[in-house]
Amino acid sequence: MCGIIGYSGPLNAKKILLEGLSQLEYRGYDSAGIAYFDTDSNIRLVKKTGKVANLKEYCSQFKDNAHCGIGHTRWATHGDVTDQNAHPHQAGKVTLIHNGIIENYRALTDSYHLEGTLKSQTDSEVAAWVLDSLYEGNPMEAIRRLLPCLEGSYSFCILFKDHPGELYAVRSVSPLVAAYTRSGALIASDLTALIPYTRRYFVVPEGQIVKLTPYQITLYDKNQVPAQPEYLEVNWNIDSAMKNGFPHFMLKEIYEQPEALRNTILPRMSRGLPDFTDDQIPDSVFETCNKVHVIACGTAMHAGMVARALMEPLLRIPVTVSIASEFRYEEPLIDGDALVIVISQSGETIDTLAAMRLAKSYGSKTLAIVNVKGSTIARESDYTLYTHAGPEIAVASTKAYSVQLAALYLIGCRMAYVRGRYSSQEACDFLSKLLDVIPAMETMIGRKEEEKALVTHLIQHSDAFFIGRGRDYAFSLEGALKLKEISYIHAEAYAAGELKHGTIALITDQSPVIAIATQEHVFSKVISNVREVKARGAFVILLTKQSAVMDESLADFHIRIPDVEDVFTVFPIAVILQLIAYYASLGKNLDVDQPRNLAKSVTVE
Repeated sequence: MCGIIGYSGPLNAKKILLEGLSQLEYRGYDSAGIAYFDTDSNIRLVKKTGKVANLKEYCSQFKDNAHCGIGHTRWATHGDVTDQNAHPHQAGKVTLIHNGIIENYRALTDSYHLEGTLKSQTDSEVAAWVLDSLYEGNPMEAIRRLLPCLEGSYSFCILFKDHPGELYAVRSVSPLVAAYTRSGALIASDLTALIPYTRRYFVVPEGQIVKLTPYQITLYDKNQVPAQPEYLEVNWNIDSAMKNGFPHFMLKEIYEQPEALRNTILPRMSRGLPDFTDDQIPDSVFETCNKVHVIACGTAMHAGMVARALMEPLLRIPVTVSIASEFRYEEPLIDGDALVIVISQSGETIDTLAAMRLAKSYGSKTLAIVNVKGSTIARESDYTLYTHAGPEIAVASTKAYSVQLAALYLIGCRMAYVRGRYSSQEACDFLSKLLDVIPAMETMIGRKEEEKALVTHLIQHSDAFFIGRGRDYAFSLEGALKLKEISYIHAEAYAAGELKHGTIALITDQSPVIAIATQEHVFSKVISNVREVKARGAFVILLTKQSAVMDESLADFHIRIPDVEDVFTVFPIAVILQLIAYYASLGKNLDVDQPRNLAKSVTVE
């Protein structure tokens, strides 16, 4: 959830840390801070609430040189947003930054008699004081002794006062990636902070300690024996993490969706059929399962809802979708015959990771759909299908949703083929039509002014309603989430047939209702529901196919998408709903890329 960066090397450490924090700000932006060894080898601590820009301005008064330090952007979990609660935290000879949650911090506070010593309200400072109490001059040994004391998740970067130029790091669940480059040794919570310096990196294994010095980076296993890290290579460049002329990352990432779909679909086509040979996913995974269980959170879960609407009638086997945070605390009906598909853009979403581990304990085969190579979910899943979206910086997910859908559609098609539900020709036709959504999305991106015009009415209201039936209802769930998370308009999605079972009581004069009617077999039913809300004074924004025939007076705004088959309308519809949310946020003068209270990657429960 929080952003972490550490550096040791010949360059200006302050500059590297502050630039890295700017790259990581989407992970946490309540406050930010850095700590570094100054020219006298003392540790200087600087931290401020608010954006990284506040910290940069404050740091400009310090003219000292630095070549080793750590930096942090905070997304508050324990304690208010204050300078005291900002990271790094100092405790005796220890200076520490932390991503995660120490669940037993109260017990540790009592055990180590820290009440009255703590300056902040954070669990992170407790960990720092415990480590300081264990420290007797050997950083590795102190960290080794600390880890069994902790319950929860963490990634730590640590400076020890009497070891200038050295930086230590360790993690459990919460992500860390590291690299040694010509510029020095670097470590971060996210690749975006490393990309300006290298495309070659390794994921820090859980429980292993990393030591960074100006001359090398060394990984130590749990017995403190040097270990060989497994290096990976990023398949995108620094331009992918820049705005490149766009006013916001979100708009840029909406525009990138067609290319992201090409990069995800085309490498998995062979003779017109979906093929997962390069992903090392055998057909037996799809042939032998008697049920499919999708586990995800937020936007990824909504992609799963669309996949369910595709797969269940096609495959004629049960397909269920679970919220990852709830799955762990249920008694799921899965076993060795179930295929569990877990979806996470970052591959580090803690609830999804925990749910996947539970599914594996039940004997289920797990297939992960993730965007980040070497992420924890990718490494621990039985099989992994990487989406190729490149970095997604805006908190509101756009292209990650589209490529997750594309991956799920590829899986659905391959399953239908190997299980005899599709002939070879039918599978080829499906894939051809999937590719046809790319120009349909490009068409809707080119017509963005339509969405820009309709939000003038939308942003005058505190509530909005999305309605649809069947797949359209699944699409509308994501539309409502996008609108609420970046425009702060209370938006809810409802199955259109449920309106008269309670929801229609909320419709008042000029209430915005966004109705999606792209499924031909229920089109007339949705139009009837539109008439019901229109009769109560609703302001109707209607989304249909280009060829839909209807009374134009029903809608205050009518947006038509290209005539793709019903099962594929989600892709151009996604563009429309994303643009509506984007322009609504813009119209209210809000922070599009970094909405309040949200962070990109949820690595704490």
